[in-house]
Amino acid sequence: MSFARTASALYYIRRPITLQSLFSSLHQMHLQQILRLSCPSPDKKHWFLPIYFIALICYHAIILIQQHSQNGGIPIDAQFEAEQFTHTLRALYQQYGYVHYSMSHFEPYELYVRNKDYLASERMIVFTDLNGALMALKPDVTISIIKNTAAEPGTVQKLYYTENVYRADAKAGAFREILQTGLECIGEIDAYQLCEVLLLAAKSLEATGREFVLDLSHLGLVSGMLEAAGVPEGARPELMRLIRDKNLPAVQQRGRALGCDETLLTTLVTVYGPLPLVLPQLRALCRNGAMAQALYELECIYPALDAAGLSDRVRLDFSVMSDLRYYNGIIFQGFLRDVSAAVLSGGQYDQLMRKMDKTDRAVGFAVYLDQLETLDTHERGYDADVLLLYPSDAAPQTLARAVQRIAAQGKRVCAQRRQPTRGRYREIIRLEDWRDEP
Repeated sequence: MSFARTASALYYIRRPITLQSLFSSLHQMHLQQILRLSCPSPDKKHWFLPIYFIALICYHAIILIQQHSQNGGIPIDAQFEAEQFTHTLRALYQQYGYVHYSMSHFEPYELYVRNKDYLASERMIVFTDLNGALMALKPDVTISIIKNTAAEPGTVQKLYYTENVYRADAKAGAFREILQTGLECIGEIDAYQLCEVLLLAAKSLEATGREFVLDLSHLGLVSGMLEAAGVPEGARPELMRLIRDKNLPAVQQRGRALGCDETLLTTLVTVYGPLPLVLPQLRALCRNGAMAQALYELECIYPALDAAGLSDRVRLDFSVMSDLRYYNGIIFQGFLRDVSAAVLSGGQYDQLMRKMDKTDRAVGFAVYLDQLETLDTHERGYDADVLLLYPSDAAPQTLARAVQRIAAQGKRVCAQRRQPTRGRYREIIRLEDWRDEP
């Protein structure tokens, strides 16, 4: 099929696969080259022409939609801010010895089917490869990294990435392309590696320049408390969902029906706060080895975060929950002020490693850059330090001299004939009021 061959050929262009870049590639490649790749037989070239022109129309339509959409598209200033933030995070991760990892845009569909419970949604964008294999645009990064990497014995492999994932958005009724950046630490994870990943998660949130909190939990501690409370194993998933929702009345009611220790169950819902405040309370309730081990791991984390000056931003919150079939140990989520959803999520996923026949341990997190789009525009930084307004009859040499003088002071300057409605500037200067100071 000519369209399938064209899609396969476009993969080798090595451009990020977005709708716009896909159609842009069709538009920019020489038509004869596309025809040669998609229709080897000269007498069948007419079959591809309608596809080419439809793609060309769609390409220009998408540009117009992105320029004028208020809700569906990403504003240009938001795109620029996300790119700047991504560069900041890359520099941060490289500083701690993490190496950039690049991956394919798609993987065998079977890989995701086997681990569908780990995914945010079972719905995927699927296509048939030239060899007949069923492939899927990647809905998740971690699974691809686990599949394709392995650490040397006694070491850890430290990787960071910036990748697009493709997920179904139930509210929008369509698939979304979501930009993520994050890191994975795979191998013999010890207390330091775990502390380092948590530290980098906190520093990633700090890099936004906004007020943040990193909520963390420990699935080993939760499991140990449920066991000590006498909760039957079959009833634990239900109670964990209620704890995640902080539904104290329902937890207490279910606990009484099961004849469980109400004190421990209540603690799982009500305890929240900085580690130095809540860990002593939990230590007093310690009743088994699982709880003791988990508390020890949490107690090891605090000094490292405190030394970095980030301990006041970290909270223990048992409502942070993940599937026990995939996660274990410490899990965490990061939140920014005025953003309702988590902008960062991660944890230890040794169970997922075992499910994929890997013996290494692993911990990592992802930063959801699309969530930064929801920030109020007025909370973003300035577009330039100085907006230089000039009249239509201004002499170019005078305007150029003014711009150069201001830029020489280390300031970002934007020259405009009138003030843009969406721009933000520290200072506004009119050319007629500017004085050329040597």
